[in-house]
Amino acid sequence: MGTFSIWHWLIVLLIVIMVFGTKKLKNMGSDLGGAVKGFKDGMKEGGTKAEEAAPVAGQVTASAPAQAEKTTIDVEAKTKS
Repeated sequence: MGTFSIWHWLIVLLIVIMVFGTKKLKNMGSDLGGAVKGFKDGMKEGGTKAEEAAPVAGQVTASAPAQAEKTTIDVEAKTKS
């Protein structure tokens, strides 16, 4: 806890409770907990969905060359003199 003793931190906690009130602190705590839980769930779901939907880098599918030929533009680079 650094150079402060437990009594310093208890006084700081008391002042914070007096300024914000217990109801607002409880709401902030539950909002923070919900946000952390949502983030964890999103990381779990995002990892599985992304792996299923996106092909592995370097993996060539059967339709990829046909699509590449249609969207590729052949351009010659000209040097600036």
